[in-house]
Amino acid sequence: MNFQHWRDRILQQEDLNFLLTNRVPRIALTRFMGWFSQIRQPLVRDVSLWIWQLFGDLDLRDARKTRFDSMHDCFIRELQPGARPVDADPQVLCSPCDAILGACGPVQGLTVFQAKGFPYTLPELFGDDPQAFAPYRDGVFATLRLTSGMYHRFHAPHDCQVHHVTHHSGDTWNVNPIALKRVQKLFCRNERAVVHTRVGAAGHPVALVPVAAILVASLRLHWLSPLLGLDYRGPDELPCDAHFAKGQEMGWFQHGSTIIVFTPRGFTLADGLAPGSRLRMGQALMRLPAGA
Repeated sequence: MNFQHWRDRILQQEDLNFLLTNRVPRIALTRFMGWFSQIRQPLVRDVSLWIWQLFGDLDLRDARKTRFDSMHDCFIRELQPGARPVDADPQVLCSPCDAILGACGPVQGLTVFQAKGFPYTLPELFGDDPQAFAPYRDGVFATLRLTSGMYHRFHAPHDCQVHHVTHHSGDTWNVNPIALKRVQKLFCRNERAVVHTRVGAAGHPVALVPVAAILVASLRLHWLSPLLGLDYRGPDELPCDAHFAKGQEMGWFQHGSTIIVFTPRGFTLADGLAPGSRLRMGQALMRLPAGA
């Protein structure tokens, strides 16, 4: 049996995986990785990338650069032009990132499921302001999980205006499927931001909720000057007015994590999508309400 087979067998042992990625000093480890990943020393960089490729799913074939200054430089890499075609259909809300589709479907009143039997509510994720989550009562949601080796930048799912961001400080639990089946309300515990947008000519409300995880607790949003993360000490309510064309880059994670997309009632998941589906940025994620 080859190394990859043994690696996968070990990582698929749920108890061991949970122990190694959660029963550790998560925040301290995340702070350390934030520092270590930015070391610009050729040997450190090369060994780090070699280990990452050995144990992860890192694929650099469509990266714009072929040499990186640091591991962090590789984390936030750009892609070659045209590597992610964007669905131009105005009725399509496209995926904002490369991802594996997790829990998705209708919001049941104000209740969402991170995994079977593990519910959380919109107020717990968004915060206590009813105006923030009211548009998504009985709406539709999609959980997009970015693995560590994926392209980490995210883009506008439609022509949109970003009008508000709410930052929530929190923990850095792993967000892989094993943790989602064991840690209740995990997304509501972790560091996250709620990005409120209006999309299309009709101005449909759509919320993007990037959620941090272990080794990644920093979020760069192009229209905000501070880096949102564990060390952020600014205001948590951030009114703004930023406009993006469909497919235009909005920001990036420092590593892999999760983005949850919320839409109002009337949106539908794109045909053929189900939990476990692999998506690329720009691919159809949902369809807007008929006649929008």
